[in-house]
Amino acid sequence: MVVPPYDVNITWDDEADVWIAISDEIPLALESDSYDALIERIKVAAPEILELNSVSNMPTSFLIKSERLVAHG
Repeated sequence: MVVPPYDVNITWDDEADVWIAISDEIPLALESDSYDALIERIKVAAPEILELNSVSNMPTSFLIKSERLVAHG
């Protein structure tokens, strides 16, 4: 059985100087100053959250959507 990917939205917070990951489906809210470190945190935390909420213990995939506004000038 193939489980559809969970949507995870990642945005950059200029004020806090961190990347923020949010998923209402899981539910998940994480932050990190490194994009790559945040991805790794998602890989660890999301399956644990799903298991704790008795949602799934099957292999999990994520559709990562990220954005960062970069101003110039």
